Amino acid sequence: MSTLYVIGTPIGNLEDLSYRAVRILGEVDAIACEDTRITRKIYERFQIPSPAIRFSSHEHNEDQAAKRIIGLLREGRSVALCTDSGMPCISDPGYDAVNLCREAGFAVELVPGPSAVLTALVLSGLSGASFTFKGFPPRKEGKRKRFLEMEKDAPHTLIFFESPFRIAVLLRDALEVLGDREAAVCFELTKHHERVLRGPLSELYARFDGVPHPKGEITVVIAGNNPKFLHKDEPSEND
Repeated sequence: MSTLYVIGTPIGNLEDLSYRAVRILGEVDAIACEDTRITRKIYERFQIPSPAIRFSSHEHNEDQAAKRIIGLLREGRSVALCTDSGMPCISDPGYDAVNLCREAGFAVELVPGPSAVLTALVLSGLSGASFTFKGFPPRKEGKRKRFLEMEKDAPHTLIFFESPFRIAVLLRDALEVLGDREAAVCFELTKHHERVLRGPLSELYARFDGVPHPKGEITVVIAGNNPKFLHKDEPSEND
């Protein structure tokens, strides 16, 4: 039966690609990827035979790419879908293709891979008992504050992706809306220059306010509304 394989790829360190992913990437008839140049590096690194059919599937052509995937599956071909890093559909393209395939009755098989969300959560030292991944916050201040306000009273840990150009304003707004909670700013996860800064939001904001934009991909983890994770200088509403 024709199958769409949704493949998680490394978020930085290519050694994190699974044996199963290597095998399937070498067996499929076609591959749809966010950037063919980046995916080519995986094929070259692991000496995987490249399928004859390779095409792009990104946010600007996702609908068209999804229809092409369906066409290939109807021809009896197997297709792999991957993004530049991490899991498709998680703040990345893939949603349209997966749902169109399911609606058309084709099998969809997930090949799990690295996740910046879970990696940052574990490295943050904050509670992993329950958490909410919020993706990228809105760029405009008003919308961003309302976005944060939605989770103000929630007890679960919050996880965000953010651009280096907006990390300072996110920390500023989070401090204002959520209070001075414990948090972590994670850079370049699994890469050579990986680093994690931990501390109250007030301290983290002070580190980024008015300084040159940091480099690299960033994942932010903020504690939920729990007195345990409030900065000691700020009394809890429950006190």
